[in-house]
Parts: sequence; C-alpha cells; structure tokens
Amino acid sequence: MSTTSDFERMLRGAALRVTRPRVAVLSAVRDHPHADTDSIIGVVRANLGEVSHQAVYDVLRALTAAGLLRRIEPPGSVARYEARVGDNHHHVVCRSCGAIADVDCAVGPAPCLTASDDHGFVIDEAEVIYWGLCPDCSTALKT
Repeated sequence: MSTTSDFERMLRGAALRVTRPRVAVLSAVRDHPHADTDSIIGVVRANLGEVSHQAVYDVLRALTAAGLLRRIEPPGSVARYEARVGDNHHHVVCRSCGAIADVDCAVGPAPCLTASDDHGFVIDEAEVIYWGLCPDCSTALKT
C-alpha cells in the first residue's frame, strides 16, 4: 500500500514537483482503479477541499505523460485511469454496467501478442479488451 511519502518519491523520480493535488490524484487512482475523471475529482475534493476540474485534468495529464498513471478508454466509455503501469496488462469490460477489471498477459513478456504483420514497426505494447458480462450482471440476467 502506497503512502504519501511513496507518492512524493514517485513524483520526484519522474522529475515532477510534489504538490498536494498530485499526491491526492495518485492516492485517488490507487484507491479507485479504473475511475473516470469525475470520480477522481470527487475523491480529490473530499480529501483536499475545493480543487478545480482543470487542476485535476492537468494533474492527470502530467501523471500520465510521466508514466505514473495509465489512461484507458474502452470504446463507448469515458477515459479511465489506473496506477498499474509498465506491465502491459489488459482489461475485461462488462457490456452491461461498464465494470472494468485487470487481466494479466496470457502469454510471454510484453507485448504478450505477436502481430500477424508488424508493417516494419517495432512493437512494444499490445492493448486487448475482453468484453462480456460481470458476475453481477450475468446473475441478474438469469433471474
């Protein structure tokens, strides 16, 4: 479990200035994986008080650019953020409620897939989204 001092070290390690909003956003995303921006804003405001939407958007952009957060955007969904970075994992998304969960790579090291034709690209990452129904939604369908 990360602490404020861990977040401060992460920020400094990424050559970012340590600010209360940056620490609060890192904490919010760690505690609420796959949260959307509005949810993150709510958590940050609950912890810090008044923080503008723009400030949180700016922090999310900076932390993502620095590689401290990952932004995912499954088709038909708003952008979501997670603190699990650098391991090229994938996601499963519920078609009904939109719940998202992590799925580890199925085979080998990143990118975990081999393209049938790389078109000369040096591929270092693959993004797979599995779609289906979460346990709650599949149970609700049966009743």
